[in-house]
Amino acid sequence: MVGLAVLSFFTLLAVVGPVLVGAKALDPAAASGPLLHGPALAYPLGTDNFGRSVLDLVIAGARISLLVGFAATLGAMVIGALVGITSGYFGGTKIDTVLNAFTNWFLVIPWLVLAIALASILGRTLLNIIVVIAITSWASTARLVRAQALTVKERPYVERARALGAGHRHMIAHHILPNVFPVLFANAILTVALSILSETTLSILGLGDPSSVSWGRIIEESFNAGALTSGWWWWLIPPGVAIVLVTLSFTMCGYALDEVLNPKLRGR
Repeated sequence: MVGLAVLSFFTLLAVVGPVLVGAKALDPAAASGPLLHGPALAYPLGTDNFGRSVLDLVIAGARISLLVGFAATLGAMVIGALVGITSGYFGGTKIDTVLNAFTNWFLVIPWLVLAIALASILGRTLLNIIVVIAITSWASTARLVRAQALTVKERPYVERARALGAGHRHMIAHHILPNVFPVLFANAILTVALSILSETTLSILGLGDPSSVSWGRIIEESFNAGALTSGWWWWLIPPGVAIVLVTLSFTMCGYALDEVLNPKLRGR
C-alpha cells in the first residue's frame, strides 16, 4: 500500500506536470532565476546553471521518466510474451530450441553493452531509447513465460481441448495466454522500475534524448556542470531521490502482485 501511494503521487505529478510547469520554465534561454541558487522560498529545490527551478525540472522529468518506463515495459512484455509462449507451447521442438537459444543469448550478453551499442547506432531520440530498453529487457520475461507455458500446456483441460481438435491459435489464445497473464502482469510492474533505471543509466552516459527533460537527463546535466564536486547538492539529489522512490514503489507493488497472483506464493 505504501508503494501504491508513492506510485500514485508520482503518476499524478506526471499527469498534471504540463499544467504546473510550462515549456517556458524549462527553456534555458527563457530562464530568469538566479544561477545555481540554493533552496529558498521562491525556489524550494534551488536552481540550475541556467537559472531554472530544479523543482520544475523534477516535475517535468516525472512525465518523461514514467513514459519511458511504461512504453519500454510494454514493448518488452509483448516481445517476451510472444517468444515465451511460442517457445513453451512448442516445447521440445526445433522452434523451442531456436527461440530458447535466442533468449539465452540476450540473457548472457551484458545489457549495458548492448544498450550502448544500439543507442549509438539508432540515435539519441526518446523513441529510440524506448526501443533500446525494450529490446534489452524482454529476455527474462520470455524465460518466465516459457516456464509457465510448459506447465499450463500439460494440464488436463488443455489436453482435452487438443483432443477435441482445437488449433494452435485457439489453444494459445484461450488456454495458454490467460493462464500466463497474471505472472506476466506482475513481472511487468517490476520491469517498469528496471526500465526507468535503464533510461537513467543511458542518460548519465550521455545517450539520452537531449531535447527531453527526464530525471536521468537532470542528473547528467548536473554531473557535466560539476555539481558533485562543487557542492551543488540541490541540483543532484532531488532527481536521484525521485528515481529511488519510484523504482522502490514499483518493486513493492510488483512483489505484492506476485504474492496475490502467483498460486504458489498465495498459499503461504
